[in-house]
Amino acid sequence: MSRRPARPARSARSAAGDPACPCGLPAAYEACCGRFHGGAAAPTAEALMRSRYCAFVRGDAGYLMRTWHPRTRPERLDLDPGMRWTGLEILATADGSAFHSTGTVEFRASHRGGSLHEVSRFERVAGAWVYVDGVFPG
Repeated sequence: MSRRPARPARSARSAAGDPACPCGLPAAYEACCGRFHGGAAAPTAEALMRSRYCAFVRGDAGYLMRTWHPRTRPERLDLDPGMRWTGLEILATADGSAFHSTGTVEFRASHRGGSLHEVSRFERVAGAWVYVDGVFPG
């Protein structure tokens, strides 16, 4: 598993001076997760994880449903409009590249009032990465 440093998502700026993507990478939203939300396929499990976090931040339930494995996807997803996500930290990744059919991403997503620590599993379906499920380490 590889370790990734924490990257703040709030008040960061892209190289062009635009607000950085909520996923924590320094690119602007449109050049980062926005392209995946617009229909481009995420190239890695980590990129999909980051784009899904960004979808939670933006309240994009449609994207979350489209990128959820059909085997484990709920019938509906009701997002809490009062939830304020404040940052994403990728703790570790395993597999999940263009050369793999599965992968895992361990992350911590902070929100006002706490954080969520999860190890998420991803698989490829018809060539595209999708979220399968996650466990919450103790």
